[in-house]
Amino acid sequence: MKVIGIVGMPASGKGEFSKIAEARGIPVVVMGDVIRAAVLEAGLEMTDANMGKVSSDLRAEHGMGAIALKTVPFVEGQAAPIVVIDGIRGSAEVEIFREHFPTFLLVAVKASFETRFGRLKERGRADDVESAEELRRRDERERGWGLGTAMAMADVEVTNEGGMGEYTAKVARLIGAMEGCP
Repeated sequence: MKVIGIVGMPASGKGEFSKIAEARGIPVVVMGDVIRAAVLEAGLEMTDANMGKVSSDLRAEHGMGAIALKTVPFVEGQAAPIVVIDGIRGSAEVEIFREHFPTFLLVAVKASFETRFGRLKERGRADDVESAEELRRRDERERGWGLGTAMAMADVEVTNEGGMGEYTAKVARLIGAMEGCP
């Protein structure tokens, strides 16, 4: 099994990468879904506070790679030649995936602050920030989890500054190359 891990700052295009992969029939394991499963397993209500608490508790008890360790069985359970992992946040997670999956490819999706902020304003999700200052704080929080280090560990970088057609073509070429490799 070949595994593609996706890492990037908020609104850089990680979710769109996953949608492009899914449209090609490639399963996507979202690390946030692993947290949601752990929240349900703990019998807690699905709230942002409970998700944050479960995430923090898992990391405190099992280290910064705890979410990756819980993600591995979900990936291994996929009956597919290629699987995408969306939502990598730190170097410990990258190391765990590299240990478990010899053909792990880490892809950093990059976009400027201005581009990402513009997307957030257009996207309008309930959990999106509403100001540039809030995005800066969110960026710093995620860097505190080791996101910058994880991005620096990437095998491949995909810049996502243009339109969706351009980005889709870049991602499709990358996935196509993975599909063609033994």
